[in-house]
Amino acid sequence: MRLSKRRVGRVAALAAAAGLVLAACGDSDLDGGTDGGGDATAAECAEFNMAINPWVGYEASAYVVGQVAANELGCDVKYQDLKEEVAWQGMAAGTVDVVIENWGHDDLKKKYIEGQGSVVDVGPNGNIGVIGWYVPPWLAEENPEVLDWENLNDFADEFATPESDGLGQLLDGDPSFVTNDEALVENLDLDFEVVFAGSEAALIQAFRQAEEDKQWVLGYFYEPQWFLSEVPLVKVNLPPYEEGCDADAAKVACDYPEYILDKIASAEFMDSGSPAATLVENFNWSNDDQNVVAAYIAQDGMSAQDAADKWIDENPDVWEPWLEGT
Repeated sequence: MRLSKRRVGRVAALAAAAGLVLAACGDSDLDGGTDGGGDATAAECAEFNMAINPWVGYEASAYVVGQVAANELGCDVKYQDLKEEVAWQGMAAGTVDVVIENWGHDDLKKKYIEGQGSVVDVGPNGNIGVIGWYVPPWLAEENPEVLDWENLNDFADEFATPESDGLGQLLDGDPSFVTNDEALVENLDLDFEVVFAGSEAALIQAFRQAEEDKQWVLGYFYEPQWFLSEVPLVKVNLPPYEEGCDADAAKVACDYPEYILDKIASAEFMDSGSPAATLVENFNWSNDDQNVVAAYIAQDGMSAQDAADKWIDENPDVWEPWLEGT
């Protein structure tokens, strides 16, 4: 385990304090039991259970927080690969402590936060989320008309694939991702069919190939996202978002809102006194920070742990404030 100078100092101080307590109490206190040493116990982290939702940006955030928790607080960090809704169920059941990057999910907030009280909103994590429809740069340059949703039906045949049943294909990612796309296609009367690539990796590869081979691809995509530094996808203009236009999921006919991404945690965990709970509460970084770590993982082939450690080593000014109050 890599211990920072701050962590080493904390451990040394605790050891010195423990020595003073033992010297003052003597054997009788050890046998009879006193509350000496209780303060040190209260600061222990023990086990810290983090959900990993299925996209690299989330993984980057989770592993950076997890490595800070392990290296600076001595936490035993456990990572669980879970879809978004399943992670919320885990927090309610007490098997998951935190979702470090939440995209909206007003329905789940109503159920678990407002209804059960088993889950709490821990505030923004600093990332600003954007969801929308994108095309590869070559297509936006040669056919700028596709950037207006009202022109998409004119090009439906160009976007058609064997999977889209004769209609234009709108390529989505993992079916568990936040998406209004099927409702949008229907309510905007578009001659398109939503086809799921199945994962973030498959969606990225489709866009990469489309740019390399000048293929017609229209797809769901999002920011923060490391891939945009490799292939700067161009966003299609959907009808502007207005407050409440997505209130009825079946009737959505507007663009996605800007998401202030937040941290969601088990209420029991946040009340536990664990220093990891304070770390989660303090965690805040930018889209650029996340994209750097995500690129280490996805482009450079680093493990999530090594990528997190590299960023941590290079950015103490960002993460050291997260430890305040731990």
